[in-house]
Amino acid sequence: MSDLLARHRAVMPNWLALYYNEPIEIVSGKGNRVVDANGKSYLDFFAGILTNMIGYDVAEVRDAVERQIATGVVHTSTVYLLRGQVELAEKIARLSGIPDAKVFFTNSGTEANETALLLATYARKTDQVLAMRQSYHGRSFGTVAVTSNRSWKNNSLSPLNVHFLHGADRHLTQFRGMSDEQYIAACVDDLRHVLATVVGGDVAALIAEPIQGVGGFTMAPDGLFRAYREVLSEQGVLFISDEVQTGWGRTGSAFFGIQNHGVTPDMMTFAKGLGNGFAVGGVVARGDLMDNLHAVGLATFGGNPVAMAAANATLDYVLDHDLQANAAKTGAIIIDGLREAAPRLPVVGDVRGKGLMFAVELVGPDGSPSPELAAKFMEETKKLGLLAGKGGLYGHTIRMAPPLTLTEEEAREGLGIIVTALENL
Repeated sequence: MSDLLARHRAVMPNWLALYYNEPIEIVSGKGNRVVDANGKSYLDFFAGILTNMIGYDVAEVRDAVERQIATGVVHTSTVYLLRGQVELAEKIARLSGIPDAKVFFTNSGTEANETALLLATYARKTDQVLAMRQSYHGRSFGTVAVTSNRSWKNNSLSPLNVHFLHGADRHLTQFRGMSDEQYIAACVDDLRHVLATVVGGDVAALIAEPIQGVGGFTMAPDGLFRAYREVLSEQGVLFISDEVQTGWGRTGSAFFGIQNHGVTPDMMTFAKGLGNGFAVGGVVARGDLMDNLHAVGLATFGGNPVAMAAANATLDYVLDHDLQANAAKTGAIIIDGLREAAPRLPVVGDVRGKGLMFAVELVGPDGSPSPELAAKFMEETKKLGLLAGKGGLYGHTIRMAPPLTLTEEEAREGLGIIVTALENL
């Protein structure tokens, strides 16, 4: 393993993050567990950064991919008809609830968000965009512009004129102790003030994650985006929901995260879990917005036949097995258990989550964020046989999102490991 690590460092960029003091190579997986090159087994609570949505070695997905590969056609591009692409688009359009929806497939969430921003700025004929503080929408030039987390933002250069809103920052002094209703009211007042003071003319769109991924699963209280939408609609401002991490039933309480706010957006972007490890991303949007572009377009790899086979099988599996309900049930076991344990664990600053998307903030004796404890927690859970992830504005938040196929027994097992690791800090 040390040889592979040395080779990695010789040819890969030094900003390419690796977890653990001694990084692991995952060589096999089955169900919701993976095995590393040393033969150690782990219960996977990070799912390849929320991507292996229904676990590993799923027969339905494997068989669909093998059937497509057996045809000899692994790629044609979108200049030809792609049956799997059309079938998947029909399902997503129906599930989205967006009127007259159309779908464009990409390879990643970054590319999906770039496409949504293009659609919005073209339709509204302005480069002004609203985004949320602590957000993350990708690593490309345009998506970095709407990212509001300094750890993930390489420069201030931007093709967009962006203003950032409150909504996931209740830890700040001016909001601390507010009820949901008070906080929503304060955020709406601030939005109106932004629209009255710092923007010049029309705004293209608000882009927002219903639950912030890299931000450490911080989230606006349910109803905030409905209140924002009401204000924005007064000026025709579009709403883009970034569902890259919150889509397909992960929150348990809704199939898409924005539905927890009672909102149907103009566009939703998606990626990660839909292909269960195969590269699939995309945008589902109102048909008039999608059709509005005047230039010719295509996607060389978007809608790839093999990826579409995997995505169709994955989405069918999620729906056929009602994994949204399973996320609600197994997520409650873990979140309720963590909240019950938190009062006796001084390192825990906060526990939050919805469904199988939950986080623990780690703090020092004075209550300040502790990235050091987060790093130690990662080593503890690795030792105990569980994979977790890190995030948060200060790198002090443990974020976890197991496959939606997690069993109740595995949920209790994972909860036990997490609590033990917290006790050992």
